[in-house]
Amino acid sequence: MLLVVGGTGDLGGQVVRGLVDRGVNVRCPARSGTTEIRGAEVVVGDLTDPASLRKACAGVATVVATATAIGRLLAGVRGPSIRETDELGMLALVDAAEEAGVRRFVYVSYAGVDAGLGVPIERAKLAVEARLRRSALQRVVVRPDAFQEIHLGPLGRFDLANGKVAVIGNGNAKHRWVSTADVAALVVAVTVEADPPELIEFGGPEALSRNEAIRFAEDLLHRKLKVQRMPASVARLASRLLNRRNEAVASVLGISLLLSLEDVPWTDEPLRSRGISPRPTTAFLRAQVANR
Repeated sequence: MLLVVGGTGDLGGQVVRGLVDRGVNVRCPARSGTTEIRGAEVVVGDLTDPASLRKACAGVATVVATATAIGRLLAGVRGPSIRETDELGMLALVDAAEEAGVRRFVYVSYAGVDAGLGVPIERAKLAVEARLRRSALQRVVVRPDAFQEIHLGPLGRFDLANGKVAVIGNGNAKHRWVSTADVAALVVAVTVEADPPELIEFGGPEALSRNEAIRFAEDLLHRKLKVQRMPASVARLASRLLNRRNEAVASVLGISLLLSLEDVPWTDEPLRSRGISPRPTTAFLRAQVANR
């Protein structure tokens, strides 16, 4: 039996479908016992309820953790905070897995998490990674670069439908935006691999700066986009000021600032070596323009 925590989300849902398609028995905790996830056993469970996590981990060989509160909070949905969910809840999940005798723990973090920006999501991810290193579990930490669907969509202030984009810093640092589907495929692959690495940091097939992505989109649109620019120093200050008042926005500012710092060293090799043909950023932008 394999436990996917976050199976009701976008990334986690794709992971569940990929595992089920491989014939793996999957269990998913959900706040409501009436939730249905195709092909999976659904049990009542929540990251803020350690007792439910212990029950969910019973008889499980591998835990896959993709859950995060940040999307829900950005959407304005009330509920537990990033600290309560992504940090304390995930730490409780590691404890529960260790107590239950789980062998492997696959954890989704993000590339560049150790940049030292001090935002809530960074603190949470680093705390969980550190706890996994101290555990007896076989840990597999998956660190993808920024998701195309988020950082090159309206939520990431890259709104092609309305012709408006935002840039933090000078916009020249090259990143390898990666698709959610490709991240899910890699998580599925390392979950069932015989001996996966302890840390996998990766991105998509193209190294592009945000300025290059803007110019590519403008060429597709045959018009200029309205670009709002924020100096990196202002973004850093704003993220610190918002740490307590709005941790989701503070975290997004921090991650956006991370994307402005320097060219990334990672590549798409972890995807290609597992037979995954990653989606180029330019293909994603073409689809965004076509569907706007």
